[in-house]
Amino acid sequence: MGVVNVTPDSFFDGGLYASTESAICHAVRLLEEGADMLDIGGESTRPGGTPVNAAEELRRIVPVVQALASRDIPVSVDTSKPEVMCAAIEAGAVMINDVNALQAPGALEAVAAGNVAACLMHMQGEPRCMQINPQYSDVVAEVKDFLQRRLNAAQAAGISLGRLVIDPGFGFGKTLEHNLELLRHLDRFADMGVPVLAGLSRKSMLGKLTGNEVDDRIHASVAAALLAAVRGARILRVHDVRATRDALAVYNALEQ
Repeated sequence: MGVVNVTPDSFFDGGLYASTESAICHAVRLLEEGADMLDIGGESTRPGGTPVNAAEELRRIVPVVQALASRDIPVSVDTSKPEVMCAAIEAGAVMINDVNALQAPGALEAVAAGNVAACLMHMQGEPRCMQINPQYSDVVAEVKDFLQRRLNAAQAAGISLGRLVIDPGFGFGKTLEHNLELLRHLDRFADMGVPVLAGLSRKSMLGKLTGNEVDDRIHASVAAALLAAVRGARILRVHDVRATRDALAVYNALEQ
């Protein structure tokens, strides 16, 4: 899953693809590098990120989704707002990727009515304050329990299990130690009956481990993605598609 942020303030590529034209060009480039699908975001969910209203989010993403969907490119939209979900689905999105796990009033209904896939992510708190002293007794058990409850809620709303994906939410209300524990035990999420999405690309946890700034985390990102795949992740949300595909090609050659 290649990342296309149509935002001025995302933590890695904020402002680089803020126009419709630049976002579409970047999306096509990621597909050429081997992306199987694209995740389009119109609101930054980085720690301390500033919320935007639905109208602005729609202004940013709808033209991009329409242009890509018209080319039969599988498009996911990264949003937590039901009104944005509905518009994105109408524009051609085939997945909603929600950091809030469809908890907003009307979100479950929007996905159920739209007959699309959904990724349910765990986040402790909300983006503006989620990294202020996050606490868990057992991070793996607590995150897994939350995701199971959201899977149950989604199915109760009429969304079949075959349309659902889970994401433990690396970096969303977690310390470095929490993130490492989740990655170490990612296989415990892979037994929940749905695909696991892992989003580790360029994140601050990798900066803490390597001492590198966000622009110099490609090697750590590829290593983290490969470790996630080995531990059962089936969707890798990445900024560096070609490098990640190359690493997976080597690993898959040994596993055949």
